[in-house]
Amino acid sequence: MVRVDAVLDSWKTVRIDTAQAVEEFPAADFDYKPVADVGTFGEIATHILQAGHVLTGALLDRVDSMAVPEFRARFGGYIAQLPPHGSPAELAAALRSAVESRCAEFSAQPADFFSAMITRFDGQRVTRLEMLHTVKEHELTHRSQLFMYLRLKGLVPATTRRRQVKANA
Repeated sequence: MVRVDAVLDSWKTVRIDTAQAVEEFPAADFDYKPVADVGTFGEIATHILQAGHVLTGALLDRVDSMAVPEFRARFGGYIAQLPPHGSPAELAAALRSAVESRCAEFSAQPADFFSAMITRFDGQRVTRLEMLHTVKEHELTHRSQLFMYLRLKGLVPATTRRRQVKANA
């Protein structure tokens, strides 16, 4: 059985590494993208913040179906709740503060909150805990994109640096 605290701790770890990537990527290159048809580094990092906030906000508000035609319009209000994040430093701070506040809100929920069934935006029925795990996996996917952009700029992601330190200890 997957424990709520394990999912929250894992999401925090992913988010901390995401925020660190934002801090380490050259601010002047936030509009960088390796090819024309992908998002820029800054767009992907902002998407991570906004998507995580929207989806977890809907979960916390006990929305039972995200499979609605007006999904973006209906849930866009959650984005307005985010702190300003125009600069890379502000974006990194917003990434950190948003995950901390959301995890505190989730930690305050009763156990039966997480076992309740909802409908995801793709129509699949899942528990709230499974949806929270999906949010983390979504972020992990996009964090991988940020890490690739770091590598393309000759930078080594924090996760690799930590592994290298352990290997050399």
